[in-house]
Amino acid sequence: MTARGIRADGDAEDLDVEEVLALVNEDNGHRTPGDKVPAPLPHTQGARKPDPDHSGRHHKATPWPEAREIAAHAARPQSLKGTAARRAPVSVSLDAALGLTLAAPLTALTDLPSFDTSAMDGWAVAGPGPWAVREEGVLAGHGRPEPLTDGEAVRIATGARIPLDTTAVLRSEHGRTDSKGQLHATREIQPGQDIRPRGQECRNGDQLLAVGTLVTPAVLGLAAAAGYDTVTAVPRPRVEVLVLGDELLTEGLPHDGLIRDALGPMLPPWLRALGADVTAVRRLGDDAKALHKALKKSDADLIVTTGGTAAGPRDHVHPTLHRIDAELLVDGVKVRPGHPMLLARVKEDQHLVGLPGNPLAAVSGLLTLAEPLLRTLAARSAPESYTLPLKEAVHGHPYDTRLVPVVLRGDHAVPLHYQGPAMLRGMAAADAVAVVPPGGARAGQETELLDLPWASAGIEVCFT
Repeated sequence: MTARGIRADGDAEDLDVEEVLALVNEDNGHRTPGDKVPAPLPHTQGARKPDPDHSGRHHKATPWPEAREIAAHAARPQSLKGTAARRAPVSVSLDAALGLTLAAPLTALTDLPSFDTSAMDGWAVAGPGPWAVREEGVLAGHGRPEPLTDGEAVRIATGARIPLDTTAVLRSEHGRTDSKGQLHATREIQPGQDIRPRGQECRNGDQLLAVGTLVTPAVLGLAAAAGYDTVTAVPRPRVEVLVLGDELLTEGLPHDGLIRDALGPMLPPWLRALGADVTAVRRLGDDAKALHKALKKSDADLIVTTGGTAAGPRDHVHPTLHRIDAELLVDGVKVRPGHPMLLARVKEDQHLVGLPGNPLAAVSGLLTLAEPLLRTLAARSAPESYTLPLKEAVHGHPYDTRLVPVVLRGDHAVPLHYQGPAMLRGMAAADAVAVVPPGGARAGQETELLDLPWASAGIEVCFT
C-alpha cells in the first residue's frame, strides 16, 4: 500500500469510511472473485420493491458472482450524509482495536529505539582490549550510565542504554576475564557490533502503516512501541440477528416436530469473525407483527434474519419488507444450497440480509451476501482469490453455482460429505468452501476456494 492520508504539513489526517474504503480498493486492486466489477449502485439501480405475494415463478435469481458484487457495493454511502457521517472513524484504545481497519496512518511518535541500546547481554567496551571492567553493571530501564573511557568495559544487559563513547558490545560468550580481572575478547569485534542505534527502526514522524491496514496483534505491538495509546480506526459494523421460526428449540433434544436452533448459536460468532459487533440476537418465531416491529426499531447497520425468505404461509420476510418500503437488491441467488437468500436496503444506512432457515443454506448466504457487505462496512480489503485442484469429482447443479465444504490436504481440496442444505456435519470439519460452477467439476480441476475465518490461520476468530 502506498502512503496516504498525510496532509502537506505532515500531520496525520483522519479520513471518513468511504475515503478509507476507496484507498483500500485503489491500493490493493482486490476484487470479489468470479466476475467483473460493476459500477457502484445508485440508490435505485438494480433494486426493486419486494413482491408481497412473492410470485417467484416470474422472478429471476441473481448469478452468484454478481450477487457478491452487489453486496460489496450496496453498503457504500449514497451521499455525504447517512452512512459516511454515521460511521465516522473513532479513536479506539489498543486493547479494543484488534481486527479494526486503520482510518488514519500510523506515524511514529518517537524514534525507535529512542536511544542507543544493547542488542545482547555482555559488556559495553571502549577502544581496543583488554579492558578494565567496572564493578557496577548497566541494566535495562535505568537512567543514563556514566561514559566509558578507552580501555574500560562495563557489564550490560539486553535493552539497556549504551554508555557514551562505547565502541561495541562484546557478547557474554565471546569474552573472558583473566586472574587480574581484565576482559579479553575471544574473537574479533567490529565497531558498533551488537548496538541498536537510535532510530534504527524508524524516526519520529515516519509513516509506519497506511490507511486501510488491518489491526493485527503485531500492529498493536508496533503502535505501542511507537508511542500510541489509541489508534484511529473504522468502527465495527453493528449487526442485529433475528431468529425466525416457531419450530425452534433453544435447549434439549428435538421432540414433537420441534428442532434445535442451530443458527442462533452459530451466527453471532461467525459474524464477529467477519468483523461485526453483534448487538442483539432476538427470537421472534413466525410472527409478522413482531418482525415488522423489530425492523422498524432496529438501529443496526445490518439486520440478519434466519428463515422466512421463501413463499410459504409462514414466510413473512418479503411481505414485511414490502410493508416498510424496502428495496430488494438481491432476491434469490443462483447458488446451492441457499437459493432463497435476499439482500434489501431498509434505509440509506441500513441493510438486511435474509438467510434461508436451513443451516448450510444459511452459511451459503453468509458467504454470498453478508461477508462482502460487512467487508465494505468495515473497510477491509477483499481476500486474494485462489484455486486448488479437487481430489474428487463434484456433481454440479445444471444452472447454479454450488458451494461445497472441503478440507485442504497438501495441494488438493478434498470435498466433504453431508452437503445437504440442513446439514452442518461437513461444514463443521471444513477448512474452506469450494465454488463449483454449474455442471460440476471433475477430479483434478482447479476450483476457486473461499477460506473460512477459523481455518485461514487468521486472528478473526478472536474478535469480540
